Amino acid sequence: MTALGAPGLPEREIRARARNGTAEVFPDPATYGTRLYGPGPTAVVDDLDRARIVPPVFMPQRLEKLIDLAREPEFTDVDLGSRTGGFTTRLPLYLSAFGSTRAGSGDLAVHASRQAARLGIPMVIGENMIPVHGYRRAGDATRSALLARVEAYLDAAPDGVGGVVVQQSTEDADSEVWNLLYSDPAFRPLLESGRLAFELKTGQGAKPGLGGMTVVDRAEAELLARRFTVSDVLDPAGERRLRCATPGTFTDEILRQQLRFMRNNFPKARTWVKFHPGRDIAHAARTAWSAGADAVTVDGAEGGTGWAPGVFLDHVGLPLAECLRRIGRPDGCLLATGGMWEGGRAVRALALGATAVGLGRAALVAVDEDPEHGLERLVDSIALELRLLVSALGKYTVAALGPEDLWWPDGRPSHADRTADAPPRAVADPAGATP
Repeated sequence: MTALGAPGLPEREIRARARNGTAEVFPDPATYGTRLYGPGPTAVVDDLDRARIVPPVFMPQRLEKLIDLAREPEFTDVDLGSRTGGFTTRLPLYLSAFGSTRAGSGDLAVHASRQAARLGIPMVIGENMIPVHGYRRAGDATRSALLARVEAYLDAAPDGVGGVVVQQSTEDADSEVWNLLYSDPAFRPLLESGRLAFELKTGQGAKPGLGGMTVVDRAEAELLARRFTVSDVLDPAGERRLRCATPGTFTDEILRQQLRFMRNNFPKARTWVKFHPGRDIAHAARTAWSAGADAVTVDGAEGGTGWAPGVFLDHVGLPLAECLRRIGRPDGCLLATGGMWEGGRAVRALALGATAVGLGRAALVAVDEDPEHGLERLVDSIALELRLLVSALGKYTVAALGPEDLWWPDGRPSHADRTADAPPRAVADPAGATP
């Protein structure tokens, strides 16, 4: 059979599926916990990286700044401070969720929490931490993985800045995660200072339409089988199994009711919502804002994950730029994640309407490089690029950025004036800027 060819077909991949079956749907499970996953070379290129940042010749905002300062303004005069989801932050950045994987619940996550606190940026703690690892209060002999991250953040956070955001999935809801945290004395300092938020997670950025997935060994699978679906699709011997969480079911009214429940039952906590990059993202975001959400997080398809089927990483969901263009001018705080690691990409997302951008895979890589200061140095480099770029545009706050600051090589971004749930509208800027 080795003489047979498969013209036009990926013969090596086909033969691998013939040998290994369902295991080939996923990355090699032996790499789980030691690497991060994202879109491969066949994925759609995000337009966010195609756009050029285009300063104008005439800069009236620079003149205003000159008059205020009584001198020529410099890039150091750019104010990167922000209000992010109800929190005061020093930078338009936040630490994205890591979830219940080893990276999200182990020493790397604790180091990342401490550095995020010192930077004065919010930290999001991902789903399924308590269903997978359990919950033990501060007085118990062994600390909860979630509580260890919160304590590290609180120990290092300056007064009045930053905040902690705790996600909830369907399994978290069954475990009454938000009730546990809201009543725990360890969270009182966050509540009293207005720096606690709960984030309703309606989908996985790396797996739109699916829930969370984790690789577990046989012993752990037996412990988790009552709470999760556990499947033997990764290897015939069943030594490595796939633990699957459900994504939950949402409609407009279900989302509104859930947000009403959150506001009524946890009045001292901020309310965030996270969406996967679905085709109706504009309608979903506006539904959340109209129901009182303090922030809406959009996770582009180029975002990373601890574990996902390859076909989802490469072929499912909208790229971040398209999500931002469909939303257009946001009705509230809009947070964007997906492939953020340098200032240029961050500025483009901010110009398209984001209030702040999240650091996920980049943050973990930086902390892995230097557990004590890697994230801080990464953020320092991004902050410098942000100040240089915003200043070059003749602006001195992040909120002043707009779509007029971007240009696409083909004259206009795809679908710039169209959403999946609205008729075409006029485009005000002939260079392709969304009105």
